[in-house]
Parts: sequence; C-alpha cells; structure tokens
Amino acid sequence: MSKPVLIDFSAVWCGPCKRQHPILIELRERMGDTVEIREIDVDQNVDLAVKYGIRVVPTLIVEKDGVVKKQWEGVTGADELEAYLRPLVD
Repeated sequence: MSKPVLIDFSAVWCGPCKRQHPILIELRERMGDTVEIREIDVDQNVDLAVKYGIRVVPTLIVEKDGVVKKQWEGVTGADELEAYLRPLVD
C-alpha cells in the first residue's frame, strides 16, 4: 500500500494559508517521510482546484491509494492531522 498524501490547497494572498504553512512543516517533522505533503496554489492550478471541488482556502485533503479519505477546510492543527494520519501509516 502507498503512503498517504496530504494535499494543501492554498493561495499566496490567503492569510489563513500563511498560518497553515508552519503547521505543515511541524507535521512533516513529526511524521517524517511516512506521509507525502504536497502544496498546491489554487490560482496556478485551477484544474486541480476544480477537480477536487475546492471552494475555501486553505483546504487540506488526504488521499490514500488514490482515494480521497478526508477533507478539512480552514486552518487545521498538527495534532488533529497527525491523529488522523497516524493510523494510515501504522
């Protein structure tokens, strides 16, 4: 099985996205390479934003084996993200 992928849909003009970024850095430090974290700028990747139905930034989506497992809208804490992701890698 593949490792989970956390996709961060954000925009450079988005204040809450700037708060989400250091949280993702912390999560990467906690979980190492057990989770792949991708950052997608919705203004530069409109096709992906449409594909995933993104209406709010930041939006975080977890995919595992090509299937969307979970989605959060707004700033989401490292503890909550880790609690969800940890069982997907263990």
